[in-house]
Amino acid sequence: MSERTIAAIATPLGEGSLGVIRISGEKALSVADKVFRSFSGKRLAELSGYSAAYGEIVDGERVIDDGVALVFKAPKSYTGEDVVEISIHGGRLILKEALRLILQNGAFLAEAGEFTKRAFLNGKLDLTKAESIMGLISANSQAELRLSRAAHIGGVSKKIDKIEADLVSADASIAAYSDYPDEDIEGLDYHNFLTMLESAKNEIEKMLSTYDAGRVLREGIETVIVGKPNVGKSTLMNMLSGAERSIVTDVAGTTRDVIEDTVTVGDITLRLADTAGIHNTSDTVESIGVKRAKDRIDIAELVLAVFDCTAPLDSNDISLLESVRDKNTIVIVNKTDLENMLDMSAFDGLRVVTISAKNNSGYDELCREIAEISGTANLNPDTAVLIGERQRTCADRALEAVNEAISALTGGQTMDAVGVCVDDALAALFELTGKRVTNEVTDEIFRKFCVGK
Repeated sequence: MSERTIAAIATPLGEGSLGVIRISGEKALSVADKVFRSFSGKRLAELSGYSAAYGEIVDGERVIDDGVALVFKAPKSYTGEDVVEISIHGGRLILKEALRLILQNGAFLAEAGEFTKRAFLNGKLDLTKAESIMGLISANSQAELRLSRAAHIGGVSKKIDKIEADLVSADASIAAYSDYPDEDIEGLDYHNFLTMLESAKNEIEKMLSTYDAGRVLREGIETVIVGKPNVGKSTLMNMLSGAERSIVTDVAGTTRDVIEDTVTVGDITLRLADTAGIHNTSDTVESIGVKRAKDRIDIAELVLAVFDCTAPLDSNDISLLESVRDKNTIVIVNKTDLENMLDMSAFDGLRVVTISAKNNSGYDELCREIAEISGTANLNPDTAVLIGERQRTCADRALEAVNEAISALTGGQTMDAVGVCVDDALAALFELTGKRVTNEVTDEIFRKFCVGK
């Protein structure tokens, strides 16, 4: 247990029916007893774990509020320490006053993520489960929520544990062989050993293969809507955002600058930018808008290139089409409620969706194409998907080490050389789950958490 007993408001500050203050540490019960007076007359320290008491928060004889104190005793608590959670009315001022009183009576203000960090340090959860918590809190879609929930209940941990167990067994066999080279060591059959290494390689590759799609569900896609003036870019922006985000008129060139919004399309969050119409112009202001639109194409992860089906492609359309052909592009043929005058063969080799943004038709097909191009269409968010760049880097290192072990084994190198590679793979996997990790790494992870969690 840490010597510091910590406290923080664990619910968002604002007006609400309830607010919760969490206290954790060796002195959690004694600190809580100094400020909480139960109506039963029992002290919180006298209660068993998983018990509740109704009473008042008091400063001497002055009553601040009435509420409920929940008692959790070590090690059966979120942090693995003694924990008291006091629920009172959820006003900003009353919560701050109660917290100030708790801090005056022996607790220290918790740092960002310190409760979860203590849970990790006390063996209540590993790093992959800890890192999933912020995803549970901040999820913007059902798919992102399922992704975080799968990691939180151990999807990644179980997968890594199986790979670790095989590699540890291999490592033990190699160590035994090194100590007793003349003995027939069980498990060191060449073909079985190679099969085990290739199995570990395949499992790590599977996890890495879903990383980019998982990142899309977690972080969204930087997306730009482009096209020449008056093809319906702003109407598309409004259709996707479900609100009149961009000004729509029959006058070409209404949008002069980049208009941004964040929208959810199916299960995917798009960080969306509606741009000025791309065309040749001598107007100074329009030229700036066109340049900004082209700059957005360069940095976008997804391009929605809009074309008007009521007129044949002109030089501006063709120039735009060539500039986005090598990008992750979905061609959107708009105004299909009118007669189609386009030669659709111009879009051969590209993903094409026909819509009428004005009438909100074609939305479902666009959702499917975005899922396909982003790699999320076949991703099951309930399976083991790596969360975050730290986890991906560790998995990459483990895969590299396993590949080196396979090369050493098939290349006829000594078992000691193979063992060094297996050790490196295990070190990377242990860092991924937190079984062996530096203080600097854990500090960086939990620094990103909110205070109170």
